[in-house]
Amino acid sequence: MIQKIELANGVRIMTESIPTVRSVSIGIWVGTGSRFEEKQENGISHFLEHMFFKGTASRSASEIAESFDRIGGQVNAFTSKEYTCYYAKVLDQHASYAVDVLQDMFFNSVFDEAELMKEKNVVFEEIKMVDDTPDDIVHDLLSEATYGKHSLGLPILGTVETLTAFNGDSLRGYMDRYYTGDYVVISIAGNITEELIETVKETFAKIKPTTYSLDMQKPLFLSDTVVRKKETEQAHVCLGYPGLPVGDENVYALVLLNNLLGGSMSSRLFQEIREERGLCYSVFSYHSSYQDSGMLTVYAGTAQQQLDELLKAVHETTHHLAEKGMTEKELSNGKEQLKGNLMLSLESTNSRMSRNGKNELLLRHHRTLDDMVDEINAVSLENVNSLAKKILVEKPAVSLINSTGELPNTLQ
Repeated sequence: MIQKIELANGVRIMTESIPTVRSVSIGIWVGTGSRFEEKQENGISHFLEHMFFKGTASRSASEIAESFDRIGGQVNAFTSKEYTCYYAKVLDQHASYAVDVLQDMFFNSVFDEAELMKEKNVVFEEIKMVDDTPDDIVHDLLSEATYGKHSLGLPILGTVETLTAFNGDSLRGYMDRYYTGDYVVISIAGNITEELIETVKETFAKIKPTTYSLDMQKPLFLSDTVVRKKETEQAHVCLGYPGLPVGDENVYALVLLNNLLGGSMSSRLFQEIREERGLCYSVFSYHSSYQDSGMLTVYAGTAQQQLDELLKAVHETTHHLAEKGMTEKELSNGKEQLKGNLMLSLESTNSRMSRNGKNELLLRHHRTLDDMVDEINAVSLENVNSLAKKILVEKPAVSLINSTGELPNTLQ
């Protein structure tokens, strides 16, 4: 059963007790990411995430790493466009210790200047690694083609120029704005004790109340094209179509549409473009939801001389789906696959922690598994097919990386 505790400072604590397991997953969710950064501080959310692991007043960076290794636990973090999460998964007997280390990182990171310089070099290398991986960077370029100068179009990692300017004061100033009560959710799932919950309540009551409002302007969906020339064996292309925001009533219909389009091995794109035509090794689609918008993305990589043929095949597949729609059999199969994936994922305490934290942060409401199954079952063929007609006939945004830096005939 999911329970919510709201502290006087605005912090929300989500707990889900699962007494039949021996693990506990704990996540500190913060409602800020690259979307809420000023242009000159692009990448600061991600860099701050790195610096939380670089030492506190009482623990060095190596001691933080060792603290989880020696109890057989896992600790990590990630930054997205709209939120950041610091999390750990440990045996239930070590849950209080894990909370102590995570809270120490949250409240007492020192941002030592020597560690700052070293970690900047680490992130510089991370940026270079992504730049050297065309099937990664092409997705960032699609955000630029879709959202332009809006903050959703900025890279999560930032740039070498913005990263160079960061210092301890800028990190602390960013935390003063966003690492505050209303923007923080603590999510815990697993074999939880009342003592652990009381410890978490007492610990995170120290967070300052929020005094700064998020500046969230809904982006326009641009259908621009961004091309980058790069010496590479393959051409890498992404097509972006308008999607749906988090919590939209039609989101399950779009999940089913995406799954049929390119979300699985039995999908239309995979079967037509890889299995039937042999045009590529990798082709898939996925949907990204934000608080007020979304994007359905199609990715494929192929030899430069096959790019026109591949794009024509993608166009034929998307337009056939828009015009003819999904079949009853495909809808039934898709629902069973979606329900199966959902139920299997919830066997993990980490997945339950993540679901509860993200739902509370972005939606402030929670559905039971039965509720979600009912909503999936309620999706009709008309729901999915009307979405396909609405979305897949739109002119997509395009990002392309190839060795010529030129657009193929299909995109001109």
